[in-house]
Amino acid sequence: MDVLFAILIGVAVIILFFVFRNVQKQKHVKNLTEEQFKEGYRKAQLIDVREPNEYERGHILGARNIPLSQLKQRIGEIRDDQPIYLYCQRGSRSTRAANVLRKKGYTGLNQLKGGFSKWTGKIKQKKKGY
Repeated sequence: MDVLFAILIGVAVIILFFVFRNVQKQKHVKNLTEEQFKEGYRKAQLIDVREPNEYERGHILGARNIPLSQLKQRIGEIRDDQPIYLYCQRGSRSTRAANVLRKKGYTGLNQLKGGFSKWTGKIKQKKKGY
């Protein structure tokens, strides 16, 4: 019985550790509704962290494409003296991008809640050549 209790305590500690770690990561990035995002993104660096083919199919007007897969190599393209507005398709890649930026000392991190899939504002699409 004591062994089972010790195992349960150990599992609970591990679960709490991961929950706490996830909550800490979320504190450094603000999840903004579309309305909140629209209020501030024009005065900030707007970065689409999706892959180029996703970006070309449609992106928020004014966004730069710095894919999460290239972020560490291209981090010098991002200014640290302006707010940063991130988005991806649904929100998971922009959260990871915010964590990379936070670890490099960036602040003022914001992301679009629900990602581009929830965006109803203006978009730009690359014209297909025929």
